Amino acid sequence: MSFDIQGKLYELFEEQQVSDKFRKREFVLEIPDGSYTQYVKFQLTQDKCSLLDAYKNGDEVKVTFNLTGKPFTKNGTTMYFTNLQAWRLEPAANNYGSPAGAPAQPDAPSFYSSDADNDLPF
Repeated sequence: MSFDIQGKLYELFEEQQVSDKFRKREFVLEIPDGSYTQYVKFQLTQDKCSLLDAYKNGDEVKVTFNLTGKPFTKNGTTMYFTNLQAWRLEPAANNYGSPAGAPAQPDAPSFYSSDADNDLPF
């Protein structure tokens, strides 16, 4: 199951070598949500860790991620862990669907004329 979200990179963490065969890198995305701003932590793993190298704090990005969850039982008590597993980062699109920083689209044509000489009957 894949999801997309857009926001501003708030914090980038260093890559962590968890074991001989597993490495991860986490980052926090600042997401406006009405009156409250959300700060959501995502995780990149293995070869995806380098995706953050092209970005810095404050960059607007679109993150594509999978939502995963697993139960863990210890001493008869079950806890549930949720992970936002990012697998694609790209520059955020502006309101026109173009990458941020791209030239803005031209204004839409106006159907109203400021000419007093038009021949409209109204």
